[in-house]
Amino acid sequence: MSRPDYTRTSSTNIGSRGGARVLEGKLAIVTGASRGIGAATCTNLASKGCSLIMNYTSESSAKLAEDLATQLSQAHGVKCITVQADMGSENGPTHIVATALNHFAHPKTRKMQLDIVVNNAGVAGKTKIEDCTAEEFTWLYHVNVRGPLFLMKAAIPYLPNDRSGRVVNLSSVSASMGFFEDGMYGGTKAALEAMTRTWARELSERCTVNAVNPGPVATDMYAAAPKEFQAKMATYTKNTPLAAIRNDVDRKDLVENAELAGGRPAYDTDIAGVIAMLCTPDSGWYTGSVICANGGMKFST
Repeated sequence: MSRPDYTRTSSTNIGSRGGARVLEGKLAIVTGASRGIGAATCTNLASKGCSLIMNYTSESSAKLAEDLATQLSQAHGVKCITVQADMGSENGPTHIVATALNHFAHPKTRKMQLDIVVNNAGVAGKTKIEDCTAEEFTWLYHVNVRGPLFLMKAAIPYLPNDRSGRVVNLSSVSASMGFFEDGMYGGTKAALEAMTRTWARELSERCTVNAVNPGPVATDMYAAAPKEFQAKMATYTKNTPLAAIRNDVDRKDLVENAELAGGRPAYDTDIAGVIAMLCTPDSGWYTGSVICANGGMKFST
């Protein structure tokens, strides 16, 4: 499967605007980094001078992750490594940090600083109450809730001690919008938002901790979603200020689908830009919050 050349996208231009590399020398873990929001986030962070530990889950994503790592290293002069680990497994998050140590720790002192953690990896499902199963519940909560928790537990010894660290958790508007059949999935994202607030207090001398809550995003997952799903979301999308389609600007496939979907979803670079903003030094007085990165589908209160 081929991927877009992210080094030529607008996210890279934004990231290096004015030649600014505000994350020069920083190190970030990004989970779910092989595609979609994760890949766009890696691109944005790398353009700002940040080195990366890029996590992916399945063998089918290996080449995507490795190609992107090579692309970003060559384009921005940063060090990027990939690591396969299942965020839903008990040992997957620990393996990510152990791999980071092997590649970035000082050879003698074994000291390493993790400046940024982006908990992006996640899975989704839409299930009515009567169709819920223990197996799906376990799968959703292990990946979306336990995974970020265990990754933070493994990362704590390596976070900065001067409040310069940044943690960004990927939530969803499903945590608060009450969408049909989102009881389990929305519940996982509500749990992640609750952990965001707690971690902001527990880690206040180490890092800021925030979450972002996208609505629909034009990723492979969105493209594969049934047309019925997009039609059900149309009412919400029509009331989303920034989702109004622009025929001369937006992607042709999104323009053609806009009548059914009620407008356009976010581009992955839209969300990556908000994530990257929260990772910069300028966001140092902002913590414990959920940023409404959804074009206005849900306004912040």
